Amino acid sequence: MGRFFAGVAACFLMVTGAFLLWQGHAADTSGLPAVPAKFAGTGISPTPLLAVSDTIRPPEATPKSREEKRFSRADRNKDGRIEIEELLQPRRKAFAKLDTNGDGKLNFEEWATKTLTKVKDADADGSGWLSPAEYASTAPPPPKRRATCSC
Repeated sequence: MGRFFAGVAACFLMVTGAFLLWQGHAADTSGLPAVPAKFAGTGISPTPLLAVSDTIRPPEATPKSREEKRFSRADRNKDGRIEIEELLQPRRKAFAKLDTNGDGKLNFEEWATKTLTKVKDADADGSGWLSPAEYASTAPPPPKRRATCSC
């Protein structure tokens, strides 16, 4: 409930601020004070920082396109071209972990080794099948909840 009132108050303040800015535009400049004598006739603005900031701008960075970033990630040796070895290297490590007998081929048992191991570990009575209680033990842990603000 406190968040609701804080949101209403913030909206009210923003609307009030916008109204005051809109109404605060000076239409009559005759009431402004004259330029100080030390700046009169010199051509120097009494606010030199504002004048400088209008002329000097920081250089703009050229953002890489999505494809340039993707190409840069794939080009491991940074020679400007992608070779087949650069694309396959990350996959070779994952393949080698699955290829338990080292023959360069994956059969179903090698591919499903994690699942098979999980089922064998869960089958407490060694019956070759899982009861509802045994199957419940294979459930992944619930995701961690983010800490929420108790404001």
